[in-house]
Amino acid sequence: MPRVLGFSSGAPSSYICGVRRRVTEGKQSSPLFHSCTSMIQSFSRTDRRALTFPAVHPCEGIALETLLSSLIALSRDICNYQSKFFTTQRRNARETIRQIGILLMYLEEIRDRGLILSDSIVLCFSELHFTYQKIQFLLEDCTREGARLWMLMKSEFIATQFRVLIRAVATALDVTPLSLIDVGGEVEELVELIAKQARKAKFELDPNDERASRQVLSILNQLEKGIEPELRALKRVLDYLKIRSWADCNKEIKFLEDQNGFECSDCDLREVPFLSSLVGLMSYCRGVIFDTFDYRNAEGQTDVRGNLETLSCLNPEDFRCPISLELMTDPVTVSTGQTYDRCSIKKWLKAGNMICPKTGKTLTSTELVPNSSLRKLIHQFCAKNGISLARSGSRSRDITRTIVPESAVAAEAMRFLSKFLARRLVFGTIEQKNKAAYEVRLLAKSNIFNRACLVKEGTVLPLLNLLSSTKTSTQENAIAALLKLSKHITGKNEIIENGGLSLILKVLNMGESLESRQLAAATLFYLSSVEEYRKLLGEAPEAIPGLVKLIKEGTTCGKKNAVVAIFGLLFFPENHQRVLEAGTVPLLVDILASSDKPELITDTLAVLATLAETVEGTQFIVQTSSLRLITGILQSSATRAGKEYCVSMLLSLCINGGREVVAVLAKDPLLMAPLYHLSTEGTSHTSKKARSLLKILHNFHETSTSELMNSSIPQERFVHVQ
Repeated sequence: MPRVLGFSSGAPSSYICGVRRRVTEGKQSSPLFHSCTSMIQSFSRTDRRALTFPAVHPCEGIALETLLSSLIALSRDICNYQSKFFTTQRRNARETIRQIGILLMYLEEIRDRGLILSDSIVLCFSELHFTYQKIQFLLEDCTREGARLWMLMKSEFIATQFRVLIRAVATALDVTPLSLIDVGGEVEELVELIAKQARKAKFELDPNDERASRQVLSILNQLEKGIEPELRALKRVLDYLKIRSWADCNKEIKFLEDQNGFECSDCDLREVPFLSSLVGLMSYCRGVIFDTFDYRNAEGQTDVRGNLETLSCLNPEDFRCPISLELMTDPVTVSTGQTYDRCSIKKWLKAGNMICPKTGKTLTSTELVPNSSLRKLIHQFCAKNGISLARSGSRSRDITRTIVPESAVAAEAMRFLSKFLARRLVFGTIEQKNKAAYEVRLLAKSNIFNRACLVKEGTVLPLLNLLSSTKTSTQENAIAALLKLSKHITGKNEIIENGGLSLILKVLNMGESLESRQLAAATLFYLSSVEEYRKLLGEAPEAIPGLVKLIKEGTTCGKKNAVVAIFGLLFFPENHQRVLEAGTVPLLVDILASSDKPELITDTLAVLATLAETVEGTQFIVQTSSLRLITGILQSSATRAGKEYCVSMLLSLCINGGREVVAVLAKDPLLMAPLYHLSTEGTSHTSKKARSLLKILHNFHETSTSELMNSSIPQERFVHVQ
């Protein structure tokens, strides 16, 4: 296994001793490491926190030709950074690249002459390779997109790393017997000169970087005291960092948020408030300084057009690993059909266990099959709820953590920005209002404190007024912003109290774009979480028909939003009949028959299972001849939630539909197996329903005469089984 090392800034003397010890002891003391090929491939990893350097040593006994080739390739990669733009650390980076470039000539000379080198020299080159990797990581971070502000604020630390790494290069050269390498006097003199320069190089903090970082700290100090910063001061910092557009500013925010999402050590945890402060500062700059936003240049940005809110009836408990009880980041299925998080089940197997943790059955194979459908559902759920699970080693950032800001600076910056956006939504030009609506849309996406500030400062009413805009992008941004604010209880109240329901319903039925209509459906779902609002929505004559129309005409996302919004309305009993009369059931059954989207099928089953709880709902469902379709889904569904909704629906159909429905189900020989499985392996609620359904079917078989069992079962006129 490779030895993966983070950066160590220990004293150069200890490093020299370590290298000399390796040279003296030779290959016998060297641990077994990965090949250079694997090592170079690891350079492209993006799942590391900035300013960490997971370098690996070359493997034991590596061939000189392989090591030399890798060193040369690595040197060229470092030299290529000469053409890249360094916002900070310009002199340090330039000097580092210059020294590596001279050493590149030395390495190429050795390769071209085909020299045979001793084991001790190969070991020295291995140490050089190890240091070069760290240098490349450092240069990569200094030129990383969106990392300009963070590199500025870490400039003193980075200057120290340049100094330590170059001295590590000098150390590797010091213990290399250059006299034994016949590369010619001129090249040898250059290498000796580089070694001397590397030992003496200061690599100090650039005065301009230091001055700019102090300006940022001064601005943060003002915000912490509740003083709104001057635009001139902000622009000076942004100009220094060459942050010249909305998109540039947004990249900085995304980078800082990503860094805050990594799992932190005790030391890193102290950086969380500071990172949060910088996010608040850049969010303020993005909203206040940059007036224009071009959608066409926002590819890859957060929540751009086409990135719709998706809803689900799914229970997040379905996404937890049975072993760790944590949300699964990489779900895999074992031979028994159970799904676990890859990391957890691999630890289980590595411990010598050859049984399924959940069922206790012996595993016939240790093969782990990726459950891509479930993985997609989990990632969608996490994206909707502001949970970051994308990388192993990442720190789960549940949205509930954003109720309170992580720093006083972030709180004050958000308050100032909310006031500014509220004014822009009222008094700005059409373009300024559009851009302000978009900012609200981003800020409220996954942060509860942001939503509270935006609602408190009065953004809801002007956003509602923008819903009547005939400009597609303005209407889309306004309804999307309201959707995010409707997740906050005060936001819901503000929408209803300001007459927003009729405006949102108008967008649902006659929006300027399909995207606006689909966003309106999602907004209705969040409004329906309040009991009294479910009644208002149900009584609005255009609400349920509008959702049904969206089920017919919407994209997969739109259908999901409409289905889940209807699910929310069904919590008010009087809405059941309205949903049935709107012609919803045949459309839902059609989704079950034609869709290949597991998440949409599961949500549809949830609505049908709820409708089946009444006699009228059962009649509508049975009239669609869907019994065999439902039992087929029960047998084949890839999701536990889907199976559980099927069982719930079938039990209700049997209770409310009577003997005729039971007779149809009793004829299906494949139905018993999944019911027996769920009676023992399902949740307590599902197990109970599965046992009740099994009892009904057994009683039917016991009480039916032999003649009745062998003849066709008469059906009520509403039962049609295809």
